[in-house]
Amino acid sequence: MSTINSVHVLTLFVIVTTSMFTVTMANKDWPSFANFNYTDWWSRFGNHNYQINKTQEESNNIIVGGSQNWHFGYNYSDWAIKNGPFYLNDTLVFKYDAPNATSFPHSVYMYSSWKSFMKCDVKKAKMIANHTQGVGEGFKFVLNKWKPYYFSCGEKNGLHCNIGQMKFSIMPMFRPFWPSSP
Repeated sequence: MSTINSVHVLTLFVIVTTSMFTVTMANKDWPSFANFNYTDWWSRFGNHNYQINKTQEESNNIIVGGSQNWHFGYNYSDWAIKNGPFYLNDTLVFKYDAPNATSFPHSVYMYSSWKSFMKCDVKKAKMIANHTQGVGEGFKFVLNKWKPYYFSCGEKNGLHCNIGQMKFSIMPMFRPFWPSSP
């Protein structure tokens, strides 16, 4: 029985590792491998005759939704796919209008499980930003752990999440450790 579990764990590890590598390699910030000498792979990392691209080492501030900010009716899952990958120590900035007569109030909730996220079960989520924290400069959240993150708006007991498409999930990646251009 333990052999079967070991095989399942190993298979899952290989699938996850391969998926992460594939997604990371698809990143537009990785170097072009057209001129890469595969036979000299390790000397590339020991050769310090190049300048390190400091932008690769620094975290980014990413406004959730881009110019659309955080509002009802925008597809944030699609936004996350089109704007990924996200990296460890990047900062997500949630910007939204203060509640008033013409706009819905918004908040930011974080879920601990995929299941509660998919159901928009805000009772099992934690509020990380209230109605006013996204006003002005916005609410900032640092992706400081290598784990999946599940976000949504928790207003109207999950209505904004379910109907308004105000939810997305991301898995931050490790930053490339070589410069984007030698």
